[in-house]
Amino acid sequence: MSVITCIEDLRVLARKRVPRMFYDYVDSGSWTEGTYRANAADFDRLKLRQRVALNIEQRSTRTTMAGIEAAMPVAIAPTGMTGMQHADGEILAAKAAEKFGIPFTLSTMSICSIEDIAAATGSPFWFQLYVMRDRDFMARLIDRAKAANCSALVLTLDLQIIGQRHKDLRNGLSVPPKPTLANLANMATKPRWCMGMLGTKRRNFGNVFGHVKGIETMRSLSEWTNRQFDPTLSWADVDWIRRRWGGRLILKGIQDVEDARLAVDSGADALIVSNHGGRQLDGAPSSISALPVIAEAVGHRIEVHMDGGIRSGQDVLKARALGARGVYIGRSMLYGLGAMGEAGVTRALQIIHRELDLTMAFCGHTDIDKVDARVLCA
Repeated sequence: MSVITCIEDLRVLARKRVPRMFYDYVDSGSWTEGTYRANAADFDRLKLRQRVALNIEQRSTRTTMAGIEAAMPVAIAPTGMTGMQHADGEILAAKAAEKFGIPFTLSTMSICSIEDIAAATGSPFWFQLYVMRDRDFMARLIDRAKAANCSALVLTLDLQIIGQRHKDLRNGLSVPPKPTLANLANMATKPRWCMGMLGTKRRNFGNVFGHVKGIETMRSLSEWTNRQFDPTLSWADVDWIRRRWGGRLILKGIQDVEDARLAVDSGADALIVSNHGGRQLDGAPSSISALPVIAEAVGHRIEVHMDGGIRSGQDVLKARALGARGVYIGRSMLYGLGAMGEAGVTRALQIIHRELDLTMAFCGHTDIDKVDARVLCA
């Protein structure tokens, strides 16, 4: 195997090792995928201001996100079906994040359960919650996150309905995969992935299967999931969840200043500027282009984070410069996981951290907490 130097190297390797339907689930967006592409492309338009003859010997990327200590201003984003990229994927990613010293966020639609992650790690992790029609199930999920000592709840607000993702439709995406001729032929070319899946019992949505009455088969689980996302979601629901949870609350999916102000009024501790990785409203602005105006409007009242398009440490620095206290990586982590398991996630974090440290130095900074918009060219 050639030397892994960047996130793109991990992506190429993951494409070789992960079955097509699950790789495409990660590496795609909705409709034309315009917003998905813009998330990364708009970072490239931001140019860095190089400085020289400054003392850059002692540098630190350490900071906090939502009051939690972090080795760099990066958290693992909640990503659905992570355990389909690699056997026990959520457990492996959580372990890598814990060892590196950054927050890990578990998705509601994970393969490994809340309890699996709690048993496999020693540090508190974050849990991401979707608003579903079954409020009793939601209440039990919140209580399970409390019992697992999760230190923050990340509430996703932009999945009241599911965006149309053409690749998933073409591939007939399902968990576990349907045994069609095309799927079987493709999986036969991924022996490493197949051996891993044969060696684990975790092949369903662990937070749901066995926790909802009447769900005993994959078909019943699929039918239940498809009708659960709630188009009636309102700020009154956010208030109910905040009171039920009682701890740190982070609101994910903010793209508009008016919504950002409502997020502040809701009593949340932080918000995430996010377009769901370009997987919901195609044609929405990239996260990095939406970030500055939201940070300017509410950054003095609430902690502002962002996700979408982070592929390097330079992207982290640019987001920080434009007002994000921290960022989340989803695809960059998943590429590493699909490529090399836990070692791949660790490698992705190492790559991003080294790029962040070196770029900060080239720009004449030694403390990530002192970086601002002056690090960018006007």
